[in-house]
Amino acid sequence: MKPTIEEQPQYRLITAQLQAKIQNGALKSGDKLPSERELCAIYNTTRVTIRESLAQLEASGVIYRSERRGWFVTPERLWLNPTQNTNFHKLCLEQRRQPKTLLLDGRVVTVPSEIAKPLALEPFEPIYLLTRLRFADERAVCYCENHCLPARVPELLRHDLNGSLTEIYETHYNLIYTSMHLSFYPTAMPLQAAHALGVTAGRPALLLQRLNYDQYGRILDYDVEYWRHDSLRIEVETL
Repeated sequence: MKPTIEEQPQYRLITAQLQAKIQNGALKSGDKLPSERELCAIYNTTRVTIRESLAQLEASGVIYRSERRGWFVTPERLWLNPTQNTNFHKLCLEQRRQPKTLLLDGRVVTVPSEIAKPLALEPFEPIYLLTRLRFADERAVCYCENHCLPARVPELLRHDLNGSLTEIYETHYNLIYTSMHLSFYPTAMPLQAAHALGVTAGRPALLLQRLNYDQYGRILDYDVEYWRHDSLRIEVETL
């Protein structure tokens, strides 16, 4: 027998009321929720109950927490069609979002063992490793590790990497992304990615791994991306 409203835990009732405010537009994308203390007063309850309600909404991707700023309504997800040849900056602009990429680190490293096989490299060969953070409308949504081949893009680290690699490849190396092998699945956010994105390590994440090819059919680079679980949806049409 389905429990009556009176029998439901209070945190579920509060969760439903907050979700209704978001669905009917009373709270809009990017709006800040009242503080936890204010929510306690509004619903005449404890902070433990409020936090449980907020955690439920966060898990479903409806709201997100920003460190030292509070809780906000989650913006609409970016949507990605893997069959289309695009890049992050173009993807955002096409969906009327403002993109930004921030280089966290760029250096020459020995190819990691798990990356050597997809890049068809021998152990101990050097690669460029770029760690970058991607933003949509000033919100960090993706932590990305780009593994680039020096043979394809020599002196890559001399360029401004706070932007689109696609444009750098085309402008300076006459190389164009033409195809890729993409895999994606849910996972737990690793520590380094969590720190960069401002979320708790172990929270849900969407992992994308791409092996990219140039217009000559050669392997160009390999990307590992950790997306916030509430920031991306993937859609594919088959005809």
